[in-house]
Amino acid sequence: MDQITVYVHADDAILQAGLASQLRPRPEVRVVEAAEAERAQVALVVSDRVSEPALRLIRTLQRNGTRLVLVVAELDDADLVAAVEAGVAGVVRRTEASPERLIGVVRSAAAGEGALPPDLLGRLLNQVGKLQRQVLWPRGLTFGGLADREIEVLRLVADGLDTAEIAAKLSYSQRTIKNILHDVTSRLHLRNRSHAVAYALRQGLI
Repeated sequence: MDQITVYVHADDAILQAGLASQLRPRPEVRVVEAAEAERAQVALVVSDRVSEPALRLIRTLQRNGTRLVLVVAELDDADLVAAVEAGVAGVVRRTEASPERLIGVVRSAAAGEGALPPDLLGRLLNQVGKLQRQVLWPRGLTFGGLADREIEVLRLVADGLDTAEIAAKLSYSQRTIKNILHDVTSRLHLRNRSHAVAYALRQGLI
């Protein structure tokens, strides 16, 4: 069994040492020091709350390809959303941070899976639903960053229709179709129509 390299960070040195000492005897993981943090597969970030310094560290480590687990004392709904947006793959409450629980979440994170306590998952889903209803739907947008009209045009592009055929089918001018496609490719930094179709397919939008 390959060991998972894990970096533990906490603002409190005693807390960091205590958590690391819980993990070191476990054969599933190898705890690394700060000098190797960028090469760790999984990082445990221990914090009282989801503070801005903690989020900065999470974003920095996440850019290196490290999977992030947040071990936190307090977490409200806004903190939870901020942590997920920053790239956190797993959350463990400090009161529940037994070696077994930590190893389970570390293994899930290393495998590319998410791990949240059931009540936090429910709260996150409620926040996502609220965002969809209050922010995205009123603007005609989806989580993929595309409006319904844009998805409709890309679906027809994927079916092989050219600009004139799409315009006729949707009762738009050809200029409108061109503008829609230009807006999509520019906003999402896509190279061309084919790239836009591929993006929509990957997002499950068409």
